[in-house]
Amino acid sequence: QVRVVESGGGLAQAGGSLRLSCAASGSIVQFQSMGWERQAPGNKREFVAAIYYDGRTNYTESVEGRFTISRDGAKTTVNLQMNNLEPEDTAIYYCTAVLRPSFYDPFKNYWGQGTQVTVSS
Repeated sequence: QVRVVESGGGLAQAGGSLRLSCAASGSIVQFQSMGWERQAPGNKREFVAAIYYDGRTNYTESVEGRFTISRDGAKTTVNLQMNNLEPEDTAIYYCTAVLRPSFYDPFKNYWGQGTQVTVSS
């Protein structure tokens, strides 16, 4: 069974910083990517950032230059460093992992439970 668990988040002032971490564990034989999505009240969930098996990264335009996604050497933990935060960044942030739980399975998407990020003006 695969588990995806986020940590970090909380409250920050505009212009401040927060760091999110996410660890995937369990039956995992291959990663395709890990990343973050977010959902603000009344809005649809949106893509924030991702890091792929080959180290490539991708960001949504609104966080480009402010957020940085990285992973540890084992590739099972990713971090999202969020700098110069804006009130518009307030949302629940969900970690996502696209991986194969076994070589008999296709790649599947797994999500964490979410962590709240609140940015005050």
